[in-house]
Amino acid sequence: MKILLVEDNAILAKNIREYLKIKWMNVETELYWDRAYQKILDTYYDVVLLDINLPVKDGISILKDLRRLRNNTPIIMLTSRNTTRDVVAWFTSWADDYISKPFDMEELISRIEAMYRRTAVNKSNNLEVNWINIDLEKRLVKRWEEIIELSKLEFDLLKYFAQNRWVPVDRKTLFEKVWWDFDEHMFSRTVDVYISYLRKKFGPDFIETKKWFGYLVN
Repeated sequence: MKILLVEDNAILAKNIREYLKIKWMNVETELYWDRAYQKILDTYYDVVLLDINLPVKDGISILKDLRRLRNNTPIIMLTSRNTTRDVVAWFTSWADDYISKPFDMEELISRIEAMYRRTAVNKSNNLEVNWINIDLEKRLVKRWEEIIELSKLEFDLLKYFAQNRWVPVDRKTLFEKVWWDFDEHMFSRTVDVYISYLRKKFGPDFIETKKWFGYLVN
């Protein structure tokens, strides 16, 4: 899961980022509104955590500008203001959710995961990993508008990684879920070969190797 955290308090941003990383989330942080705004326009994020009290330009103004441009990135507002008037203002500006400071980290995790599940349901026939779109019904993969040709096993492997993108997956699980037979392949290099195929097509960092845990797609 790819997340952008927009928070001008550097210490708080670091603490949140380190905690989310423990949960296998890929987190970028940004302290300045203008850089954050451009990142959201240029980069695919599963969820953006947007502080409302940013200097120069506040989170509500950024949110409104994004929605005017029809940018539908899921956004959770981080705020110390939670009056009824404030909450109404966020949702009428098309915020997806909010959480009040100070917040419990486990509650933040729950809200992020709930947001991810909701957006996944809305795109039930499509999966997205960064800028890669996977059409499950047509078995079609696009990076931006470029069609990427995949074999059946390459597609099935990519699909499984996309469906489990924030969880490390070991070789045994991949054999059982993609090849459906661990015993036959337990001593083979089949997984490694197909992962190398996907890395060649989507970049060397697309699938990360986590020592002792397996493979991870961010």
